[in-house]
Amino acid sequence: MASTGPAGRSADAEIEAIRKLFVAINRGAVEDARGLLHSDVERIEPEGYATAGVHRGADSVLAQIAKGRSTWAEGSCDPERFVVAGEKIVACLHARVRLKDKTDWIDGRFADGFVFRDGKIAFMRTFWETREALEWAEVSE
Repeated sequence: MASTGPAGRSADAEIEAIRKLFVAINRGAVEDARGLLHSDVERIEPEGYATAGVHRGADSVLAQIAKGRSTWAEGSCDPERFVVAGEKIVACLHARVRLKDKTDWIDGRFADGFVFRDGKIAFMRTFWETREALEWAEVSE
């Protein structure tokens, strides 16, 4: 079933783009995601993340994602579900990764918020808690 947002637009293509972003990240082929990003994309990562801060522009965002991904020895970050709320999409994520030079696995759930412009990812924001992302999207669960 299609998810709809403003003016009846189908969010299915946008959800598919988000899935492709995580496939590229999980493969360690971050550059493959370039075509999914708007040239003026903005990404915000919260304090406490290794790459915390605001990153603007496709080159900066891809470099930031690649830097974070380069710390993994193995694992993945996978969308488990999507919540469409107007122009915003929340991807509820499950990450299970082992960092380089570590033996313990990190296993956790969090969320990313997305906004698209001209069919491309124009805004990405990571939230420690899914609840925070849903509040950002003005969705009550």
